[in-house]
Amino acid sequence: QVQLVESGGGLVQAGGSQRLSCAASGRILNNYAMGWFRQAPGKQRELVAAINSGGVATYPDSVKGRFTISRDSGKNTTYLQMNSLVPEDTAVYYCAVAQGSSFWHRLMNGLPDYWGQGTQVTVSS
Repeated sequence: QVQLVESGGGLVQAGGSQRLSCAASGRILNNYAMGWFRQAPGKQRELVAAINSGGVATYPDSVKGRFTISRDSGKNTTYLQMNSLVPEDTAVYYCAVAQGSSFWHRLMNGLPDYWGQGTQVTVSS
């Protein structure tokens, strides 16, 4: 079992920056991928950043160049640095982890093993 706790959400003005944190506890395997998803009202949940246990990261075009995912393996914590925020980034942001068989494929397809509780990010214009 793995527990994920997000922090760092809140209200920020357009053009500003915000950093989210996701602290993982429990049984973390050697091969895993952690990601950040977001869901805005009336929209589907979408992946905005992912990183695997080898440190390889990926982003969709909508956030590429603005968002950066990183991890501190010693602390089992993943971060999402968000810069140049726009109102369209307003959403609940969720941390997620997939591990074991096909972990990268499952995370990319929105099928992780565990989800965090979510943290609201609101970008005002």
